[in-house]
Amino acid sequence: MTNGRLLIDFGSTFTKAVYVDLDRCEIVSEARHYSTVDTDVTEGLGACLSRISADLGVKRIDPDDITACSSAAGGLRMVCMGFVPDYSSEAANMAALGAGAKVVGCYSYEVTRSEMEEIESLRPDIILLTGGTDGGNKKVICHNAEMLGKQNLLSTAIIVAGNKAAEDDIRENLAAYGDSVFFSRNVMPEIGQLDTTECNARIREIFINRIVEAKGIGKARRLVGDVLMPTPLAVLKATHLLAEGTRGGSNGVGETLVVDVGGATTDIHSLVRTRSADGVTARIGLPEPDEKRTVEADLGLKFNLDKLVRLFLEKDPDVTADHVVSRFSAHGFIPSSADDIEWHTRLSYLAVETAVRRHVGRVETKYGPSGEVLLQYGKDFSDVTTVIGTGGPIVFSPRPEVVLQGARFTPDSPLVLKPKNPKFYLDSRYILFAAGLLGQTHPREALEVMRKYLKKL
Repeated sequence: MTNGRLLIDFGSTFTKAVYVDLDRCEIVSEARHYSTVDTDVTEGLGACLSRISADLGVKRIDPDDITACSSAAGGLRMVCMGFVPDYSSEAANMAALGAGAKVVGCYSYEVTRSEMEEIESLRPDIILLTGGTDGGNKKVICHNAEMLGKQNLLSTAIIVAGNKAAEDDIRENLAAYGDSVFFSRNVMPEIGQLDTTECNARIREIFINRIVEAKGIGKARRLVGDVLMPTPLAVLKATHLLAEGTRGGSNGVGETLVVDVGGATTDIHSLVRTRSADGVTARIGLPEPDEKRTVEADLGLKFNLDKLVRLFLEKDPDVTADHVVSRFSAHGFIPSSADDIEWHTRLSYLAVETAVRRHVGRVETKYGPSGEVLLQYGKDFSDVTTVIGTGGPIVFSPRPEVVLQGARFTPDSPLVLKPKNPKFYLDSRYILFAAGLLGQTHPREALEVMRKYLKKL
């Protein structure tokens, strides 16, 4: 048997497996099977392992040679609670998304009873409680902790990452949760300062030690070594590695944008440094981390197709699209006719165009006593040269290069800071999640695998 690693993704739809030869940095075998998390996760996993073992000519793969990630059973569901929407609430949102979570709710100021009932109905795995700079406002975060203490959410983990001066009061308010409460450094210790590193680590720790078991994936532990992280975090790790390269080793490709179009959401991952669009434009809002992830829940090619079609009709109201939602949303639908393929391409392009526009920064012109002022919100992606497409609607599209054009800067929207001259690549072998996992122990090999298998368009 070769010197290799088996990388597993327990996805919501498919369980995917990729075996990489570490000496040659090549994919030796691949397999996928419908995920069976709702019944017995080892069924789908076992089918993948059987296929890989047969290809390798072995009876069994050592669990120590297997590493996994997961987005199954709804992924890592989080609710964020903060003080001011543009600051502590946004900081909490960035921390959650950067840790690979699916943010199912975000609340600001003092939460109400009806909002608490709504949070309970969302069934979050983790609630991230933030609010106030260190030594600043305590009232809001203490009120929200008191409201959580009265709610029936004892199976939910709570991470407190707000004003450290409120910690003693919060402990008292959340005493009923026992060891389900975790404290972390403030995600916004000072106005305009973001600090998500410890919070991200806490989220990952809870995911590994508690949530993997709760999602039913713990049954697979006898067959796989570790479930290291949520799948979106693995993709973000791969994005970072590809962009930055390895320490003291191989260079990366530079700033990178990854577009992942799916059936329910469109996710964007990026590694881009913060800078002004022209060197003189003033930046507004909370500074964004170099690693950034956004999730657009209204841009799915299947489950949220009605919302995507509405966006399309806003741009072109003369088009008739009544048949699209019913046909494309049908179970197992794959576009085959010329008309279906054309619609699929148009909608995929729109998903990319809209998601990237929301992800990148923008410049606005304001007028004050001294005249015209340019304000930049978010980061400038103009110089990004590498754009990677992944996810079924892109990977299986007959025209992926057309779909990915939605990520490119357009003269008709000059204040939207999209990449101006990117090179497009396709993750046709779904290697990004695997590279993100492999990079935790073998970064050089993971980088080489991406260089080999990301297809230039």
